[in-house]
Amino acid sequence: MEAGGGGGGGGGGLLVNNKQRSMLPGRGRGDFIRNQRKDSEGFSESPDLEFEYADTDKWTAELSELYSYTEGPEFHLNRKCFEEDFRIHVAEQKWTELDAAQHRAHAMRLLDGLEVTARERRLKVARAILYLTQGSFGECDSEAEVQHWMRYNVFLLLEAGTFTALVELLNMEIDNSAACSSAVRKPAISLADSTDLRVLLNIMYLMVETIQREDEADRPEWRASRETFRTELGSSLYNNEPISVMLFGMVTKFCSGHAPHFPMKKVLLLLWKSIVFTLGGFEQLQTIKIRRREGLGLPPLPEDSIRVIRNMRAASPPASASDLIEQQQKRARREHKGLIKQDNLDAFNEKDPYKADDSREEDEDSEENDNALETETFPLERDEVMPPPIPHAPSERISFPKGLPWAPKVSDTDTVVGLPRPIHESIRTLKQHKYISIGEIQIRREEEYQKTPLSGGEEEVEMSPTELLYQGMLPSLPQYMIALLKILLAAAPTSKAKTDSINILADVLPEEMPTTVLQSMKLGVDVNRHKEIIVKAISTILLLLLKHFKLNHIYQFEYMAQHLVFANCIPLILKFFNQNIMSYITAKNSISVLDFPHCVVHELPELTAESLEAGDTNQFCWRNLFSCINLLRTLNKLTKWKHSRTMMLVVFKSAPILKRALKVKQAMMQLYVLKLLKVQTKYLGRQWRKSNMKTMSAIYQKVRHRLNDDWAYGNDLDARPWDFQAEECALRASIERFNSRRYDQTQSNPDFLPVDNCLQSVLGQRVELPEDFQMNYDLWLEREVFSKPISWEELLQ
Repeated sequence: MEAGGGGGGGGGGLLVNNKQRSMLPGRGRGDFIRNQRKDSEGFSESPDLEFEYADTDKWTAELSELYSYTEGPEFHLNRKCFEEDFRIHVAEQKWTELDAAQHRAHAMRLLDGLEVTARERRLKVARAILYLTQGSFGECDSEAEVQHWMRYNVFLLLEAGTFTALVELLNMEIDNSAACSSAVRKPAISLADSTDLRVLLNIMYLMVETIQREDEADRPEWRASRETFRTELGSSLYNNEPISVMLFGMVTKFCSGHAPHFPMKKVLLLLWKSIVFTLGGFEQLQTIKIRRREGLGLPPLPEDSIRVIRNMRAASPPASASDLIEQQQKRARREHKGLIKQDNLDAFNEKDPYKADDSREEDEDSEENDNALETETFPLERDEVMPPPIPHAPSERISFPKGLPWAPKVSDTDTVVGLPRPIHESIRTLKQHKYISIGEIQIRREEEYQKTPLSGGEEEVEMSPTELLYQGMLPSLPQYMIALLKILLAAAPTSKAKTDSINILADVLPEEMPTTVLQSMKLGVDVNRHKEIIVKAISTILLLLLKHFKLNHIYQFEYMAQHLVFANCIPLILKFFNQNIMSYITAKNSISVLDFPHCVVHELPELTAESLEAGDTNQFCWRNLFSCINLLRTLNKLTKWKHSRTMMLVVFKSAPILKRALKVKQAMMQLYVLKLLKVQTKYLGRQWRKSNMKTMSAIYQKVRHRLNDDWAYGNDLDARPWDFQAEECALRASIERFNSRRYDQTQSNPDFLPVDNCLQSVLGQRVELPEDFQMNYDLWLEREVFSKPISWEELLQ
């Protein structure tokens, strides 16, 4: 994969087209570059992004992203289905005017309607239920009122047992071979092919999303229902497996080509919300981590990482290409003037031959030169302008021994008696900041279980939602990871359309393609928005699963991480970032007047090409920045402390790609970019560090320090990915041993099974013999005992 520009982002420079240049009347090219330089120094054109990282966006945003704009007409179809059924059973009253008993009675009536055999009738009832979960918007005058009735109706439907019925119907649709075979044969799949599935998934998503959102005004019975529903969703109550495993099955079936009509965006959104609800989000992860450390007797965490990051300020991005060219030219002119004087001084600037070698022999450039060399080096360098130093023959140098003539010996490494005070202070500092992770303890315990399978005792495994999910995913986890990455690749903006790639637009394309320019523009916005939402869902699913599995057991995390690496997750994420990332984060692929619930409460204005082109007024797109941060965090999880995977970052030339991402002035995103650059620095070499001093300073200021890490000065330029394959193989063997010991009961070693050697107890056991054996016992004796000659001599020997 080329490290150079993808999507117009190559070179790290500020690209300006002819149209933008023409908007600057009376200015020449030099004036424009100087103006750019002035702007880049003050960073007036790239202010800090006011972004707060959280589990999810605002509730209204999460609701609106469930629907594509193509689904807009279905809102009123749902209302029509509800009102037709409602008028039959209830007179002229409105839903909002009924009392609680009447609400409950009608909800039960609708639930009974889901069990009818006629497909069309069942779909109409499902649409009526969907209208209720959408807040019975036909009787509401504001978005706040819609949200109020959404909460009320959803908890009412939950109490009536609607979710269980929906899971059963969803299973029926998943196994509907007629619909699958029809979709496979179709040359073009549209929104109409997934109508039944979309209605069911919409109801389930709205229920999960609404119930998991806590509100101070919630009734006590609603709070109790929420906890019960959380437990049921994470257990094997539905279909003998957690709901997330069933949804993962839909993802793999879609990617295998057997069910191309599955509405994948809705499946992924429901999967994400189910994981957040049952396992917990990022705030809950911190709480779980603190509790686990206390249970293992480990010291408390020094800080909350997310809160520390929220208080950080973004660093200034690296200088633009126009700045660097101008500074290089100025420096070249300045150095050219000093060549005559400098020429005679070169011989005296050499290192003193009588000094012992100093490890700090690197040249220290001025701050101006550090800034000028911020991006990849240009052909014009100091060494090319100045003449080389005068060479000396080897015999002219006087050799002196380095340091003392004798090598020291140490016979005691346990005590520090007699060592200088600075060493005592260094050791005290190391001990004070020593950090033992939960994973280290889990690895040690696993080694003990492997060494002493009998005396080690039985392992007590807490059946937490994470453990239940891992057990459900374990048989097909590699296929789940491959499927998620396939969809992520298809949704990435840098991906080219290929004939063999999967079609992720089945639930956004209308039956009839647009015929006007306005319709085409609207569909284009819808398709781009659809892909962005898919990327958001997958990036969060991957990160949440990695973090929860790591807390539950380190080898569960390593198993998932290794299969992501095997499925080329690292180059895929780098390919995602190999674009103009600033354009992606500031993309305006949304039409706010068509977003739910705005579109069902207010009168829709007439859409024009100008209003679609203008987009919203937000400084950035929340979901796209959220996706970028999650993908960077996932990449950090995969490569942290793994030399072979770090070398993959080097081999795929990730440094310039990641450096371009630093142009986004958001502290959290910059932190995870800097972390990824930090792990590579010793493989990139001294020249790269010298050319990127501003980036090195940012790493030093913002990334956590490991007191014995050589990231800032180590050099390992000759390392190759295959040099570290042994550690990857050893890790894989450890994972397989863990999974076999804990989950594969059929592979138990027969040598470790208890054996009864007592003759009396063995003969005294009652053995249940099959009925046919008892009937034919005489024949068996004749055939197996009496008719076979026995050589007693051989037996005795």
